[in-house]
Amino acid sequence: MDIKIELNGLIEDAEVIALYRANEWSSADKPEQLLPALRNSHTLATARIAGKLIGLGNAISDGHLVVYYPHMLVHPSHQGHGIGRKMMEAMQSVYNGFHQQMLTADGEAIAFYKAMGFERAGKTEPMWVYAGTEH
Repeated sequence: MDIKIELNGLIEDAEVIALYRANEWSSADKPEQLLPALRNSHTLATARIAGKLIGLGNAISDGHLVVYYPHMLVHPSHQGHGIGRKMMEAMQSVYNGFHQQMLTADGEAIAFYKAMGFERAGKTEPMWVYAGTEH
């Protein structure tokens, strides 16, 4: 399996929506917000096999001190093969050494991010204005 990881490559609307739907993320129902958000990210990582989009992750950053990773998706049929790890490693080539690297994880993603070196920050508590049932 020849996986190509690229930073800030082009994405097509339909392939992004298909990936989000495959992962049952409700963001797929808001393409007019999702697509510009991804395209305007500080960094966008994509994973492709034979040109087909199978993974995507993005970062929002000030470019110097703080980075937040809002989305990381791998198509369900390709999960568990190190693709998410490769995309995060590509992101780390940009953000390694930043003072704060933040994300919010739930479910099975918690173990993945812990394996990538992320941990709960002290006694912090996640807070947001967000339905919590959407991705």
